[in-house]
Amino acid sequence: MSANFRMAVLISGGGTTLRNLIETKKRGELQAEIALVIASQPQAGGLKFADTANIPSIVVDHRRHRELADFSETIFNHCRAAQIDLVVMAGFLRRALIPADFVTRVINIHPSLIPAFCGQGKYGAHVHSAVLDYGCKISGCTVHFVDNEYDHGPIIAQESVPVVDSDTPETLAQRVFQTECQLFPQVINAIAAGRVSINSRQVRWSQ
Repeated sequence: MSANFRMAVLISGGGTTLRNLIETKKRGELQAEIALVIASQPQAGGLKFADTANIPSIVVDHRRHRELADFSETIFNHCRAAQIDLVVMAGFLRRALIPADFVTRVINIHPSLIPAFCGQGKYGAHVHSAVLDYGCKISGCTVHFVDNEYDHGPIIAQESVPVVDSDTPETLAQRVFQTECQLFPQVINAIAAGRVSINSRQVRWSQ
């Protein structure tokens, strides 16, 4: 595993996933450096976690970059300048176009078992409400490579969680998030160690 594996974390809101990654790193359980945080709006609450952890952060305000190509290129130019190996979308709610040099180098975590309850507009409480309204008995989370469509790229890993009769969107979200907190660092570590390979849509892990 490379001791210099560098990742950028992209956020849009409160930064709970970023906070978990920072805490995982502090415990010595994340084998990658969080080298940069990029927020899509200056009001993103997660910026405070980056500041507290002395992680460089940048705001690429989607309102100032109204053209998708410009917004995307600005983000990835910052990643290139910071010599980022892996871009991690963690509650990043804006679409970004993936340039050729970052294909299979951008991952996202989604709070459902893709391809169910995913796509444009399906995030956060919207997902968990839809799961409960449909009457699902299991839900979960998915880590996937990011392509140029919402929640569409090849699946790297998934974990399921039970849905119980007394669940609300809030209680289900909490259970799914607990699973996310374990799965996301595991995937990042595997990628940093070179144990994840991809052939078309088939993703394989080696020991």
